[in-house]
Amino acid sequence: MRRFVAEKAKRALSSYLLSSSRSLPSPSLTSSPLKFYSTAAAMASKLNPPVTVDTLNPKVLKCEYAVRGEIVTHAQRLQEELQTQPGSHPFDEILYCNIGNPQSLAQQPITFFREVLALTDHPALLDKSESAALFSSDSIERAWQILDVIPGRATGAYSHSQGVKGLRDAIAAGIAARDGFPSNPDDIFLTDGASPAVHMMMQLLIRTENDGILCPIPQYPLYSASIALHGGSLVPYYLDEGTGWGLEISELKKQLEEARSKGITVRALVVINPGNPTGQVLAEENQRQIVEFCKKEGLVLLADEVYQENIYVDDKSFNSFKKIARSMGYGEDDLAVVSFQSVSKGYYGECGKRGGYMEITGFSADVREQIYKVASVNLCSNISGQILASLVMNPPKVGDESYESYMAEKDGILQSLARRAQALEEAFNSMEGVTCNKAEGAMYLFPRIHLPQKAIDAAKAVNKAPDAFYAQRLLEATGIVVVPGSGFGQVPGTWHFRCTILPQEDKIPGIISHFKAFHESFMSEYRD
Repeated sequence: MRRFVAEKAKRALSSYLLSSSRSLPSPSLTSSPLKFYSTAAAMASKLNPPVTVDTLNPKVLKCEYAVRGEIVTHAQRLQEELQTQPGSHPFDEILYCNIGNPQSLAQQPITFFREVLALTDHPALLDKSESAALFSSDSIERAWQILDVIPGRATGAYSHSQGVKGLRDAIAAGIAARDGFPSNPDDIFLTDGASPAVHMMMQLLIRTENDGILCPIPQYPLYSASIALHGGSLVPYYLDEGTGWGLEISELKKQLEEARSKGITVRALVVINPGNPTGQVLAEENQRQIVEFCKKEGLVLLADEVYQENIYVDDKSFNSFKKIARSMGYGEDDLAVVSFQSVSKGYYGECGKRGGYMEITGFSADVREQIYKVASVNLCSNISGQILASLVMNPPKVGDESYESYMAEKDGILQSLARRAQALEEAFNSMEGVTCNKAEGAMYLFPRIHLPQKAIDAAKAVNKAPDAFYAQRLLEATGIVVVPGSGFGQVPGTWHFRCTILPQEDKIPGIISHFKAFHESFMSEYRD
């Protein structure tokens, strides 16, 4: 094949040289054979590039991630234009309400966490007399404790593939304190955020396209993307918008039976609690029903619990699925549960530190060995993220020097998020044709927009989903970036968008004002 391509290029080049014989000296072909073949190879490469979109892995082409999709790419172009051509658009800044990235929108990190990170990252500070005046006594003490469990106190070295054992001990203690049931450090795999843990489980569970994963619709696009990348089938179950995005067991049964009738082996159920993008918090009784369903049907329960600290209503609280299962009397031999946690969400919002973990329970020793093997391929997660995960699960306690300031920072962030959620919810519900459920938790609202037929037709004319058309027009008029609901999945014929509640509180009134003005103008333009 290689000889054929070279001969083809040689003939093409020879033809070209013959046609240009008057301008090219004839001895050039024989006087420089190496140059000739280099040119021939270059032409062959241009004729047959080694990689094209058509020759990529089709699983990659199938994968989509709307949170950083077309709208965000367009927003980044507009941002560059604002920097190079001030005044070129009817807004002064781009407000990224598309992604749960708190510190990018000026949320401040928790002081205690950052003090400990600074000291562990540069242990020489612990030997300096000035440090006692710069750092709290409990952050200094915690830094020593952490360094003592890291082999050689080397925070720049690889760790055990599951993460530093002493840090896993601390996380297990935090889980036990939260749930009231024991946690085994050997069940914990520290990862670079929750996303790699999700990918790892999909890689382990999905064998062929005949393996399915039950996922909520709307869902966080990480799940659809990961299932696509690993060649499985997403089996959708629809949350009920009319009951505050309720999860009905009858819907799970219906979708499971339908998938099985198509020859799909459903391996696991994904539950996101609190919900993303929908913001609902599951009631305990509903969680018990879900656990019972998974046990009866032999499904792995994949519990996305990264928003466990983000609860904004008094009548709901977070309960891990492992806690619910244990409270029902189910142990290791009864049910496989995987819980995902991340340092990116909650009140900490340390997205860039890439810390997180999964706690796996209910798997046999030989299966756990395979999970460890997959984890070991990546060597280990980053050490700063591991340390931060241990701090998130073991923050300052009553009596510690940092406790009061830590609680003030934590409560201040969570209370402000609750106020922002309420303000945006009320604003969306006041707009023509918009309905928005209460954000009980997480970091998002997912309003439904009832678009005029003229707007739907205009979207089709430019080959866009109607909610994507709306989101693009919103961006170009206001600089506000939201994610179209079509990127998360939705009941056919309905349209939504996801908007974070993360812009700082003093910016919320302006966002609401610009949003309302745009929406009025849009509806007037396309009113039937």
